[in-house]
Amino acid sequence: MKKIILLSLLFACIQLASKAQNTGFDWFDYNLPMEERIDALVNSMTIEEKCSQLLDEAIAIERLNVPRYGWWNECLHGVGRTGRATVFPQAIGLGATFDEELIFRITSAISDEARAKYNVAIANNNRSKYSGLTFWSPNVNLFRDPRWGRGQETYGEDPYLTSRIGVAFVKGLQGDHPKYLKAAACAKHYVVHSGPEALRHEFDAVVSMKDLWETYMPAFKALVTEAKVEGVMGAYNRTNGEACCASPYLMNEILRDDWGFDGYFTSDCWAVNDIWQFHGLAKDAAEASAMAIKAGMNLNCGSAFNDLDKALEQELLNEADIDKALKQLLKTRFRLGMFDPEEEVPFSKIGPEVVGCQKHVDLALEAAQKSVVLVKNKGNVLPLKKDLRTLFVTGPQAANEEALLGNYFGVTGNSVNILDGIAAKVSVGTSINYKIGQMPWHVNANPIDWTTGEAAAADACIAVMGINGMWEGEEGEAIASNLKGDHIDARLPQNQVDFLKKIREKSDKPLIVVITCGNPLIIPEVYEMADAVIYAWYSGEQGGNAVADVIFGDVSPSGRMPFTVPYSVEDLPPYDDYAMAGRTYRYMEKEPLFPFGFGLSYANFTYSNITSATEGDKVIVSALVENTGTISADEVAQLYVSSPLAGDGYPIYALKSFKRLSLKSGEQAKVEFSVSKEAFYQVDEQGENFLPKGDYKITIGGSVPSKRSADLGAAKTITTSIQSKQLK
Repeated sequence: MKKIILLSLLFACIQLASKAQNTGFDWFDYNLPMEERIDALVNSMTIEEKCSQLLDEAIAIERLNVPRYGWWNECLHGVGRTGRATVFPQAIGLGATFDEELIFRITSAISDEARAKYNVAIANNNRSKYSGLTFWSPNVNLFRDPRWGRGQETYGEDPYLTSRIGVAFVKGLQGDHPKYLKAAACAKHYVVHSGPEALRHEFDAVVSMKDLWETYMPAFKALVTEAKVEGVMGAYNRTNGEACCASPYLMNEILRDDWGFDGYFTSDCWAVNDIWQFHGLAKDAAEASAMAIKAGMNLNCGSAFNDLDKALEQELLNEADIDKALKQLLKTRFRLGMFDPEEEVPFSKIGPEVVGCQKHVDLALEAAQKSVVLVKNKGNVLPLKKDLRTLFVTGPQAANEEALLGNYFGVTGNSVNILDGIAAKVSVGTSINYKIGQMPWHVNANPIDWTTGEAAAADACIAVMGINGMWEGEEGEAIASNLKGDHIDARLPQNQVDFLKKIREKSDKPLIVVITCGNPLIIPEVYEMADAVIYAWYSGEQGGNAVADVIFGDVSPSGRMPFTVPYSVEDLPPYDDYAMAGRTYRYMEKEPLFPFGFGLSYANFTYSNITSATEGDKVIVSALVENTGTISADEVAQLYVSSPLAGDGYPIYALKSFKRLSLKSGEQAKVEFSVSKEAFYQVDEQGENFLPKGDYKITIGGSVPSKRSADLGAAKTITTSIQSKQLK
């Protein structure tokens, strides 16, 4: 009863605060058209006040009853950096689910928690950084190279997968109310931003028009045109010579004129300073700020716009330029209901009880379960029996909460590390023991080994190896990295490999290796010596339970590789080369260690009866999928297209659709894909779409249709073809 009374008082305070705002100013009259309200507000400001609102820390204008607002907020995999929130798997793990509907439910939950936290924060007069509703997520850059430490923030290497997961993310976060946004998403970092992290403030990403439009642009276009994303963030780097935060081509010609973007454009933090300090495209902050405003920027995260007064004095800008930028920016605050009474905004009624609620905890568990990728299961060693006699758990990430979090995370009281998840799963009669055994990045200072012998003697050993956000991540966060967050050889640290070798040399009993990472961690030696190998990513607060569910068979693994894992980075082009030739499953000719889209199951699936037909502007492709195994399981059916030019400077395969199916043992289902005819078009060197003449091969299966997939145990794919004349 006390809780209900306190909540009632809290929301009464919110209502009183919102009513107190409405002092007769036209911008508080919610019956007026939004544009009229914005005009009235902007016309009432001094030029100094207008400029103050174009910074990420927008100060309060008390005489106009405009409160302070912090634009910088994070929700990459849960509301981040502002206290308690449900922590879902890191973005790369969400990509590994291949599940659009799941992502939509996750971000619907995230925006519920965001609104609840915002409502309470406003009632407490907390308008500090990270307490707002404009979230700078998702990151839809392409993970083109495994050395990039921030690749963990993305959905992988494929433009189509990234587009579909990204669209679902935005739609779930922003909601579908006809007037109000539940929260505002932001597509970042526009564009061709994917490392090296140490050079991000100065590099020029030089790409062909073909690669730009075939690989780097599709996700951004989908989020703008289909999901109506509210914000876009410009990258630090240049693209083809132009600063991404001051590029008329990228920001106006493409984004607003061609795609019809009607949201706000923000710089990455301190990226406008880079325009003059590192790119050398302006002489000072005033000139760089003027370039950015003229190109279409609305908001500066950083300090450069503090010099807008100098830009005005030097006539690099005029007040009309400031008005244009500010009016577009204010649309977002109005769409979020920040100038409307509480009773008019439905989301203001969401209470704090949703934060970390059981429904969201269960959703975090489901997401983690679906993200786990099993890449080896020799002799069906998994699942393990829960009542095995002895079990030994070891490894630097087994009891490490850092291995659950990745980066841009919230905090929660519900975290379950992998050791705890395993311990809770086995029989109380099982003798389970744990020693960390090995330091994460370097050889143990103490050479005495009390671990590998015990690990080898147990009926089974689970070794939780890998890296975490201390080793890979953003420029300043990865404090264990001497390369500002990049993981330059993309390999498991050699000391961890050597530790596993010692266990293997002492026993042939089951050795299950769980890998925590956010990148395509290269583990050829581990693959050879282990009986089972699992990629667990940074799996969020319920990661320990999810990994245990898979290991002990409560859930069949169903995650899929969201990127290609090569045998070595030596198989790749140079890291600072942004051309796609030789990269990702679409262009890589060398055999990989693990292919894109690959993942094993405890069930077996067969594909048959593929058909294709054209219906209007669509190609309808169907097939039968049967679970021929002995347990119920999920399967991710994937459709790939190979054009008549495949491999001749054009993608060898290209993912064009996917669907997740849940099938009981012996159950058969028809899976149907509706693929736009435009999806069959190719991109020429000028960045234009064209339709080559000839046969298009369409393949359906549970992985990319390569020999390596088949060798690793993926289901046999099935193929049909369609003529180019049917696609016109």
